[in-house]
Amino acid sequence: FQLVESGGGLVQPGGSLELSCTASGFELQHYAIGWFRQAPGKERERISCIDSGDRNRNYADSVKGRFTVSRDDARAIVYLRMSGLKPEDTAIYYCATRPLCDGGPAEFRDWGQGTQVTVSP
Repeated sequence: FQLVESGGGLVQPGGSLELSCTASGFELQHYAIGWFRQAPGKERERISCIDSGDRNRNYADSVKGRFTVSRDDARAIVYLRMSGLKPEDTAIYYCATRPLCDGGPAEFRDWGQGTQVTVSP
């Protein structure tokens, strides 16, 4: 199982980015994918999850209404569309797998290497 995050970068406050989580070595359609982020000196935070079959999407309060998760199982990619970005969104963003969208970071596995998102004027 391998996940690779991409799409991070430097963006101004109020801007948008779309992150991708590309899966290989397993059939993505059978798994939920969680998105997490970790800022310097802070614990890893779960920010979104989309379950297999796209029956359920959930978001942390800190990103609700600004971030949208989606999946394309045919291409084995899960996306995180981020808009209205704020400086406090600056972090390394990760994706990871789990059978269902339950549990915190410790319950997820197959972590990618992360992609840096920096929100700054």
